[in-house]
Amino acid sequence: MQLGTLDFIIIAAYLAATLALGFYIANKASKDLNAYFLAGKQIPWWALGVSNASGMFDIAGTMWLVSMCFVYGLKSAWLPWVWPIFNQIFLMVYLSAWLRRSNVMTGAQWLQTRFGAGRGAELCQLVVVIFALVSAVGFIAYAFKGIGKFAAIFFPWQLSPDVYALIIFAVTTAYVVKGGMYSVVFTEVLQFVIMTVAAVAVGVIAINLVSPEQIAAATPPGWGDLWFGWQLDLNWQGLIDSVNAKIQADGMELFGLMLLMMLFKGVLFSLAGPVPNYDMQRILATKSPKEAAKMSGLVSLVMFFPRYMMVAGLSVLALVYMGPEIQAQGDGFDFEQILPYAINNFVPVGLTGLLIAGLLAAFMSTFAASLNAAPAYFVNDIYKRYFRPDADKKTYVRLSYLVSLVLVVIGVGFGLLLQSINDIMQWIFGALFGGYAASNLLKWHWWRFNAYGYFWGMMAGLLASLLSPLLLPGTHPLFAFPAILLVSLAGSIIGSLVTAPEQDKVLIAFYRQVRPWGFWQPVKAKVLAQDPAFADDANPRRDISNIVVGIAWQLCLVVMPLYLVVQDWQGFAIATTLMLLTSWFLKKNWYEKLED
Repeated sequence: MQLGTLDFIIIAAYLAATLALGFYIANKASKDLNAYFLAGKQIPWWALGVSNASGMFDIAGTMWLVSMCFVYGLKSAWLPWVWPIFNQIFLMVYLSAWLRRSNVMTGAQWLQTRFGAGRGAELCQLVVVIFALVSAVGFIAYAFKGIGKFAAIFFPWQLSPDVYALIIFAVTTAYVVKGGMYSVVFTEVLQFVIMTVAAVAVGVIAINLVSPEQIAAATPPGWGDLWFGWQLDLNWQGLIDSVNAKIQADGMELFGLMLLMMLFKGVLFSLAGPVPNYDMQRILATKSPKEAAKMSGLVSLVMFFPRYMMVAGLSVLALVYMGPEIQAQGDGFDFEQILPYAINNFVPVGLTGLLIAGLLAAFMSTFAASLNAAPAYFVNDIYKRYFRPDADKKTYVRLSYLVSLVLVVIGVGFGLLLQSINDIMQWIFGALFGGYAASNLLKWHWWRFNAYGYFWGMMAGLLASLLSPLLLPGTHPLFAFPAILLVSLAGSIIGSLVTAPEQDKVLIAFYRQVRPWGFWQPVKAKVLAQDPAFADDANPRRDISNIVVGIAWQLCLVVMPLYLVVQDWQGFAIATTLMLLTSWFLKKNWYEKLED
């Protein structure tokens, strides 16, 4: 595609503004580790929430969502449960407040509040650092694959996708490494505004250019239905034959079973709390537990409507106007390229530049957030703790620059080996995060779980997830998840029961500070014996009811823009009504009951 002069001006202006802002505020970030990684806990909760939403509005994920909407129609609204998107509801309802009460810098450091400072706690911190670095490399490879595929469609210099990705990585790494959390958050707020304007504009274009009758003629029966049975029952024969092969390759013919597996994995993963990445860093960067909860709630509120306006808009434009061309390409068509192809063909000059700038912003947000979070674990929990505890503050910040660059190099190396976005995404969210679930669920909810149980559970899960492609070749990561979970759970329980419980003073201090619910009765009795006036504000029944309603609320926010773009006014009205009712319930039963 040959971009217009106006498009190039918009893209160049955006990149220049982003770099200028990142370097302008870099001096604040370089004061010390707290400023670099958490921005001194001085950023407003709403800015952190918008930043977090921008970080999740990533280009690789958006390309995947467009391909899923194109193939599965409105049923694609359920597929992000593979991540799972509803973990934000668990964070919003109670887990963000629990995590923020620790008042630490990293997830590895948080383990000291749960397990104390013995040998077991040191092993826990080590395994969390390893997990954080491995997952950061995975996310960098994921972002690398997406941005390369995207850029190769638009820019005119006939370079390979990987070369484009290397160039854009170099620019993004410069401002992220220099500016830390300050740079990440404030540039992401700018990026989110740009992305929202562009995304809504794409949805409006689709509404104006595509009629419901055209969509019905270009798609098989059932494409516009949100609900499903055990079988998918979408037959693209005669329309775009290669879509049937895509469905089979995705393993989605038994759609109901796959959704049950996503729900099972997603609930366990959500109960475990955030993995040590950008999501956790933003929670720890808030000013208070109450603001941490509000920040997590804002992510869902602001992210889904604009993102799915664009997803649905590009999908229906491609279906109606590019269907015959895709059919003619046969099995050689790459469905992950639908997003850039649709922009190429249907978005006017000027808006194309804004949209590409917005999608570059989305990539930079995800990449920046992932890259900012991981070095904190190595610098704070390894180098500072074991090698140079009294080093100058500037030394720690400079080391974080070096760790960031090393992670980028390793992540790019893996990205060069990958063939598709879907490959790395399924492994990260199915296998790798599956190994994280058992230990991190037990750490919140079972008093007898100790540091050695955490270490062996995490090690078992991490090794099982890394080896699963070799031991279970050809197995979908969702179906490998139960095996990985059992291995990790066995390591967690056996490791805990063959070693002594944590000291009473550690458990009592943790329970008083965090006030979790679950199997904590022996510890709670000791707390009450010391302080009969202790106020236990844990309310699991209320939290569970808010989670169930919150997931329904979030799903409404996803399907509203889908119904709007396909012009299903009845579905839109029902989804909007349910969104308003669930919003009222959450205001009364969650928002008005928030405490620090």
